[in-house]
Order: sequence, then structure tokens, then C-alpha cells
Amino acid sequence: MVKIDKQAENVLNKIKELYGQSQDLNTRLIKNGKTNIGVMFMESSSSTQTVSDFIIKGIDYVSKDSSKLFDNIYNNLKNNIFNSQVITTKDFAEFSYFLSAGFTIIVVDGHDEAIVMETRADLDRGVAESSSEPILRGPKDSFTESHSKNLGLIRKRIKDNNLWFDEVKVGRRTKTRVSIAYLSDVADTNSVDDIKKRLQAINVDGILDSGNIREYLTTHGSSFPQMLSTERPDLVCQALLKGKIVILVENTPYALILPSVFTDFIHTPEDQYQLPFNMSFTRIIKVLSLIITLFTPAIYIAITTFDQTVVPDKLLISLAVQREGVPFPTAFEIILLMTIFEILRESDIRLPANMGASMSIVGALVLGQAAVDAGIVSPIAVIVIAITSICSLLFNDPDFINGIRTWRFIFILAASFFGLVGLVVASICWLLKLSSLGTFGVSFLSPISPLNIEAQQDAVLRFPLPKIFKRPEYINKKNIIKQGGANEK
Repeated sequence: MVKIDKQAENVLNKIKELYGQSQDLNTRLIKNGKTNIGVMFMESSSSTQTVSDFIIKGIDYVSKDSSKLFDNIYNNLKNNIFNSQVITTKDFAEFSYFLSAGFTIIVVDGHDEAIVMETRADLDRGVAESSSEPILRGPKDSFTESHSKNLGLIRKRIKDNNLWFDEVKVGRRTKTRVSIAYLSDVADTNSVDDIKKRLQAINVDGILDSGNIREYLTTHGSSFPQMLSTERPDLVCQALLKGKIVILVENTPYALILPSVFTDFIHTPEDQYQLPFNMSFTRIIKVLSLIITLFTPAIYIAITTFDQTVVPDKLLISLAVQREGVPFPTAFEIILLMTIFEILRESDIRLPANMGASMSIVGALVLGQAAVDAGIVSPIAVIVIAITSICSLLFNDPDFINGIRTWRFIFILAASFFGLVGLVVASICWLLKLSSLGTFGVSFLSPISPLNIEAQQDAVLRFPLPKIFKRPEYINKKNIIKQGGANEK
């Protein structure tokens, strides 16, 4: 702790020197008889109107009614200036955090304790519809870069005193606020403590996004994400009610949900708002699409290169006719088309919205047709890649899509060298890898492996809500009855 100088003028000079006479640092020395009152704030992060209307006018009013004793002036300022949040500190080292966070600091001659008042400027965009997660049916609001607004969006949905937020500041320079949200009577407290310890152990210059936090909380390297990232408050609240833990990071609209399992990435918040039969059918379609997008290119390579005997004669003849005149082997053909597709997908993401669609159309129509006409690739290869690409569009989590892409290429390489045998071996390795993953004691393949019969009510299929009485036991066994039970508080 660094003690605060008892001379207000010295404190102002020290803070100016600390910030190198930064142009957005505003300091003012107000004289009240022989007593000096120092005021400092950042114009870039504070509301100057609030400082002028409430702080400066309040100091002028209070100091006139105070005696010349230091204690009376200090106490009157602390107790009588109108502000929603008044903090006191004796640590000069905390000044940089408070100033950057939009607070105004007041120091008085004769006191080594400073008064800190909230005067934050509204630097955040308003609550709007999610841009990365399409909303077909359900609430239209989404998280913003404002930490307090994000907490409020959760509070307005779960009006329960058991909804707790634990805060940790992470980053030596950024001092980013990271909140751990959970239901104290439902979530696993050991997991909460473990998360808090891991966050406190992070020793890095800065945390700018929740994606930085995720890498410090996962222990197993994998191309598939072990935490679900979302900007939808309704999805976060659904997770909290199941007993999961949510991490919210200041200055980012994306919250992290953990533990997350494989089936979470085929679910959407709308699953709870629409008819169960329809949603069950949609989830089955997603599972089939996942299998198709992962294995179709590899299976095509295997059966046309190594294992022609498993293909009916008429189909084999048709494939051979279509490949007539193509100078490249099937594996090279598929890898070339897949690479071009991934390049187009990345360009579609990075380009402005008004240009992305046109690029996709040019890439899909012109390049594909031109490649076939030029005899570089066969029509069936274009069809295989088109089916693979379309099936991958059903998933919107970027990390999950990248995981699919990584393993798709692994399967393609395995099939290119060893045919169906290599594909089977690679598939077994994939399942073993997924089975080895886990977050805070929860297997990534839960509730399928290990099998939990009751949790199948909302895994791939979705049962009617009135028939789902329990929370998923694979997450936590505390207070598992969520409907019609006696242990719910």
C-alpha cells in the first residue's frame, strides 16, 4: 500500500507526474480558507457534466458550511455530496484504477484518506439484438460491453437472492473486472472456488476479452471448445438454472458458460421456446449434419481410391466417367476444393456485410463451375464439398466450427493414405480425444458417455418441459429437483 500525502496539492502534482501530463487528466485545486481540496478525474472516462453539476458544486456548497477544521470539511464532503457510490481509500496505488474506471477522487489537506465518487461516462452501446446468434423466437436483447448492464440483464430474469456474483480483477495493467455468476444453492461450490483460484492466479499484463480467460481455465488442449461462449442473456440464465457457472468479463459482450458439454453446441435457446417434437427433429438433423460434414469428403476419397469394392458397379462406373480427364488424384481434388471453401468462408467473415454475400456467390458459382469446365475437378467432387459446406452452416459457434474443420482435414488425410481403415482408426482417435476432455469434473461427452438415462430428456431429444423434473445430475447433484419437488427453495 502506498500512503496518500496529506497535502492535496502534492497529491495532484504526483498524479500529474504519474500520468505524464496526459491531456485527458483533469485536476483542480479548490481553496477553502487555508485548506486545499483537490479534485481529479479523467475526461475520457468520466462525465464532465456530472463532475461539474454534482461534485464541484457540492464541494463549494459543503465547504462554505464547514468550519476550518480539516476533519469537519472532510466528513461533510464524504457525507453530504450527492452520489450513488462513495468509497474511501488510503492507498495511492488504487488511484489509477479509479481514475481509469471513471471515478472522481477528492483529497483534503490534513487527511491521508481520499474520497472516491462514481462519475462514469456512458461509453457503451445500448442493449441491442445479438449480431452473432440469430434470434428466431425469444428475447431480442443481448449483452453489451457494459459490465453493470450485463449483470442487470441477468438480474432482471432471475430474481432470486441465491444468484451471486463474485468479482475478481484480472490483469496487472487492465485490472479487468471478471464476475463469476452462479446460483449458490444449486451450483457446485468447489467448482466456483476452483475457478476463483485460477482467475486470481492469472499473472498477465491485460485481459481484453473473455476468450483470453478461457485459455487459463481449460487444462486439455483440443480443437473443440470446452466452454460455450454466448452474448444471449436468456441462454446464460438457462445455464444458471441448470446449475452451471457463468463468467462475465468487463468490456466484452460474450459470456462463458461452464461446464459445457458436446450436446450444448447442438442446442439453441429457442429449443425451450418451441414445440418439443419439432426441436427434437431439428437436433437429429444437426447430429446428422455433423456426421456428414465431418466424414463425407473422407469417405468419398476412401471409396474412390482404396475401397472400390464397397461401391455398387453402376455408381462406380458413373464416378469413373465423371472423373475422366481430371489430371489430379481424388485426394488432391478434395483438399484443393476444401481449402478454397475455407478461404471463402474466412473472407466472408472478415469482409464488410455488404461485400461478403457477393464474394460467396462469386466463389461458389464462378470458381466451382469454371473449375469443372476446365477439367481441374470433377462435378461429383464439387457436389461432395457443397454438401459438406452446407451441413457445417448449421453450427454458429466459431470455435466449434473450427474444431469440425480441423478433424475433417485429419479424416481426409487418414482416408487419403489408408482408405476406410485409416478413417476408422482416425474416428476412434477422435472419440477417444473427446472422451478424455472434461471441465471441472464433467466429461465433455456427458450425458452420452458416461450414459445418464434421465439426462437424455434434454440431450439430443427434447422432452416436453412439464416432464423434465430434474436438473442434469452430471453437472451437480445438489438441489437437482427443479419442478414439483421439495428441495427447491
